Amino acid sequence: MNNLSIFSPGSSLTFRFFSLVVFTAVLFSSKQVYAENDQLKKLMQTNNCVACHQIDKRKYGPNFLEVAEKYKGDSTVLDKLATKIKAGGTGVWGEDYMPPQPQVSDADAKSMAQLILSLKP
Repeated sequence: MNNLSIFSPGSSLTFRFFSLVVFTAVLFSSKQVYAENDQLKKLMQTNNCVACHQIDKRKYGPNFLEVAEKYKGDSTVLDKLATKIKAGGTGVWGEDYMPPQPQVSDADAKSMAQLILSLKP
């Protein structure tokens, strides 16, 4: 038997190794996603965004997955979105009107915008 046979594509040792690598990558990347979603949820609750928005379901305003999809690839939108969180607006999502949220700190608005834009639809 050839000693290199354990490294052949069909060997069970190779399969186990690559399965472990894939599992580990998924495990660590999913923890990051959950941590980011938890941080976004906390900011949403603290700043009363949940009255109109949810991450994955439409309530009164667009859900945040829709926002992430709409602005995907736009590197100029972060500050615009953070400003819109505080200033409010209308017209982007049809007749929906977002009232101004001046109580939201600049730091929270920017953090929420970053977290929203990082969501993967």
